[in-house]
Amino acid sequence: MKKSVQIAIKSNTKNSMHTSGYFYTLTAFFLWGFQPLYWKQLSYVSPLELLAHRILWSFLLVGLLYLITRPDPIKNVFANKTTLMLLIGTAFLIAVNWFLYIFAVFNAHIVEASLGYYINPLMNILLGRVFLHERLKPIQRIALCLSIFGVLYFTLDYGRFPWIALTLATAFGFYGLLKKLTPLDSLSGLLFETAVLLPWALFYVATMELRGLGAIGLHGSQTTFLLMLGGLVTSLPLYLFGKGTRLIPLSTVGFFQYIAPSMMLILGVLFYGEPFTRAHIITFGCIWSALAIYTVSLVRSSRTGIPS
Repeated sequence: MKKSVQIAIKSNTKNSMHTSGYFYTLTAFFLWGFQPLYWKQLSYVSPLELLAHRILWSFLLVGLLYLITRPDPIKNVFANKTTLMLLIGTAFLIAVNWFLYIFAVFNAHIVEASLGYYINPLMNILLGRVFLHERLKPIQRIALCLSIFGVLYFTLDYGRFPWIALTLATAFGFYGLLKKLTPLDSLSGLLFETAVLLPWALFYVATMELRGLGAIGLHGSQTTFLLMLGGLVTSLPLYLFGKGTRLIPLSTVGFFQYIAPSMMLILGVLFYGEPFTRAHIITFGCIWSALAIYTVSLVRSSRTGIPS
């Protein structure tokens, strides 16, 4: 009787953890999907200045969370040169990602940005093969070839290389690769990354304000509030994602990660009137087919217990 009660308690605890994991992860992806609506409100501020404010307010918010939750001591980073260099690399890559995302939203390239985040899981496969020597199954090779064909078709037919999509996918792919190699938890890692970028952010914001060109001085309290809110907009999804992915299967995360780019695509086409041409249709069709193949391989692997 006592043993059955203990089993029931463990089962309920596990179910509760899974429920929390689903909530955290889904919330993170929905928040990412709605982000274009927020950044469009600040389209009168230059992308570079927005990046500086994004770093500044994210550092303050993450620092507060760090003091409250007390995760891995960040001072441990300095004891290992490899970890230190890896985190400096992730800081640079996340800055590139943040800046380019803002640039894409401001310049009517939300659809192309969504393409980049669709490509990202396939980029992860490629990086895993090249740098971690992970073996690719035939079905995953087909998925990669389909995605490459889609990008090449877009370049040739549309007449423009999709550099925003590919840079976002590459930067975030390498970001994930380096994070995988670092032992630090996600919150401590994000605090270190924003701390590395903070001196530049403070210098840029202070210089702009002293020259009378800063967004706070020019546009008043409403803009100041929106800029401060950028710390929450940036950090909360990352924090929830880090918590959620520890509690649910990786294959489930794989399904959920398509929510954000799908929402971005819908917002770009239906809400902001961005074009969706034949080249877009064929390219996205190739990427969606590749992702479907990739997802099937993940599901089969999770059922059989064989790593994908």
